[in-house]
Amino acid sequence: MVPLDSCPLFRPLSPRELKLLHQAAQERAYVSGEDIFKEGDTGDGVYVVKDGLVEISGFVGENVRRVLSQVNPGGIFGEMAVLENKPRSASAVARKPTTVYFINRDTMLGLVGSSPELALGLLREISNRLREFNQQYIQEVLQTERLALVGRFARSIVHDLKNPLNIISITAEMAGMEKTTPELRRLTRMRINKQVERISELVNEILDFTQGLQTDYVLAQTDYETFVTQLVDEMRPELDLKSATIELETSPPSVKLLLNPKRLRRVFYNLIHNATDAMPGGGKILLRFRSDGTNVVTEIEDSGPGIAPEVVDSMFEAFVTHGKAHGTGLGLSICKRIVEDHQGHISARNEPGRGAIFAFTLPVHAD
Repeated sequence: MVPLDSCPLFRPLSPRELKLLHQAAQERAYVSGEDIFKEGDTGDGVYVVKDGLVEISGFVGENVRRVLSQVNPGGIFGEMAVLENKPRSASAVARKPTTVYFINRDTMLGLVGSSPELALGLLREISNRLREFNQQYIQEVLQTERLALVGRFARSIVHDLKNPLNIISITAEMAGMEKTTPELRRLTRMRINKQVERISELVNEILDFTQGLQTDYVLAQTDYETFVTQLVDEMRPELDLKSATIELETSPPSVKLLLNPKRLRRVFYNLIHNATDAMPGGGKILLRFRSDGTNVVTEIEDSGPGIAPEVVDSMFEAFVTHGKAHGTGLGLSICKRIVEDHQGHISARNEPGRGAIFAFTLPVHAD
């Protein structure tokens, strides 16, 4: 048990002031779980814990109560009532059999008026309490944001995994048919292997991005025409499932570029999947290419509604998303990083009467 005059807040008081304090203080006892005061009650005074434990809690959202602090023997609570004659903004509950000293507001105001040290101590207590509440609130917000972010990432991964898993499922069903030829089984096995590789690349790319890893990737001389042609052929079955078609408006140039094929493939997948998301009823995706001997420009255009004006200037930033129920806003940011790792540049634009147009430039290196 802590005597009232042992409370650090009251140590600066003179003997006469301590006498007045003892005369005004009321001892009140509470059983475990009993309310000392509730939110909305009149702020009529200050409490000092003599023995036991008091829990201060408040609502941080609709019907969501959080513990803000715990007050041990010698600690005070309800001190905001001294400064403002307003209803309580939090609730206090005895968490075990508890005895408190109650000092009414008028008595405390009189003591504060006569003792600058007490006034300073009370302000310090209020400041510490507000800092404690603020820290608690920040932790709650951060935890909520972390959980929300984890949920968004999980939904994004599941969303991206659906496409290759659907292809694996359909291909496996074809391979298991009685009349399937050995050649078709070989082709289905290759298709399944490619989708498994794609799943692995997708997950690794997101993990690398979210963990901020700076990985050195090997770039190798790669024929761009062969790379694009094979990639488009791989994607056609998946686009068919979405009632979308893909066409090469111009042929990719047969030039050697320094590429990491696995990473650059992710750029095509992200941009083309964004295009199909923008055309839920199906549509057309056009690929066109041009080269000036120094750079190769690849453009991907869809027949959707175009880029939302509100995200045009920030769409390549992380976590910027628009119009997707489960988007994380990472896809285009990942594209930007990959293209820049290839010493290139990526951009997007709208043109009247056309859908979204994404363009990225890759340099042609001398042998």
